[in-house]
Amino acid sequence: MCMSVQKTVKVLLAAIMLALVPNTGAAATSDPANASEEKEFNPAELAMEHVLDAHEWHLADYSGHSVSIPLPIILWDNGLKVFMSSAFDHGHSVVESGGSHYVIEHETIYKTDAGGTLTYDEAGHPTNEKPLDFSITKNVASMFLSVLLLLGIFIGAARSYSGANVPRGIASFMEPLIVFVRDDIAKNNIGEAKYRKFLPYLLTVFFFIWINNLIGLLPIPPGGGANVTGNIAVTMVLAIFTFILTNIYGNKDYWKHIFWMPGVPVAVKPLLAIVEFLGIFTKPFALMIRLFANITAGHIIILSLISLIFIFETEWASIASVPFVIFMSCIELLVALLQAYIFTLLSALFIGLAVQEHEHH
Repeated sequence: MCMSVQKTVKVLLAAIMLALVPNTGAAATSDPANASEEKEFNPAELAMEHVLDAHEWHLADYSGHSVSIPLPIILWDNGLKVFMSSAFDHGHSVVESGGSHYVIEHETIYKTDAGGTLTYDEAGHPTNEKPLDFSITKNVASMFLSVLLLLGIFIGAARSYSGANVPRGIASFMEPLIVFVRDDIAKNNIGEAKYRKFLPYLLTVFFFIWINNLIGLLPIPPGGGANVTGNIAVTMVLAIFTFILTNIYGNKDYWKHIFWMPGVPVAVKPLLAIVEFLGIFTKPFALMIRLFANITAGHIIILSLISLIFIFETEWASIASVPFVIFMSCIELLVALLQAYIFTLLSALFIGLAVQEHEHH
């Protein structure tokens, strides 16, 4: 009876792990007979595998085999080379394409010989030549999915207004959010006279971040497990867009306050000019880091709590870790919306400061 209860607990824990933490790529067992056959559990490896991008969509390990969804590999190496990531056999095979051979190690593709030979430097990094990689990774696939969702949602909302001024269907849900971004973010920070020019960008960035944050919380593909806004390259591009809009549309007062601050002693103006000039770059940098760090930290905390079960090698650790994981998952839903709001709010604030007209006396 005790053994059956213990097995039931283990099955429930496995189900919770599959639902809450996709793409773990790690297995654990308390059976001494199978201990030598199992890879030693590494919580850091688990966390990095989840938050980093990949060329395939890993689902689970079953009976010693990795179950994943292959994605297209697109390389430029003296011509275009296209094949599926499954050809690498999870990093165990050398792929021949167009007379060249390739291997993948730590999600980086290297050019090699037919035997898959890699040479390493003193730090243990491969020194082989790397082709230009334009592959559809799981983050890219997730962004494509979010774009399709956004198009479907907004086109559907627009069509629901045809022939009537009363929102119906999805529009009844979207309208309060759009009005909120327009009135509480755009108008308040940019001003009544100029907010319309920047409203499409603010709406796009708000819903793009929010949708991708929610998709990343899904337990299974398509979309689930991708850490799009936890990828610093994505947050950097979003911050660059805000940087470009802020400085292209910045008026003469904006630039005057940066390079020759009015109302302060002349001796102080050169020092303030240096500080304000640096501020042009630190503002978008803060946008980039804030979004990246908050989303990544949430995933790592959840994975760390789950890892306690395998670190202590007992299902009793789940009594503490699983409730906290469920709680953190609920918090992540709030953070997904909050980070979209903060990024949009700060973008509107920076743009508003750049286009604001100042009264001169």
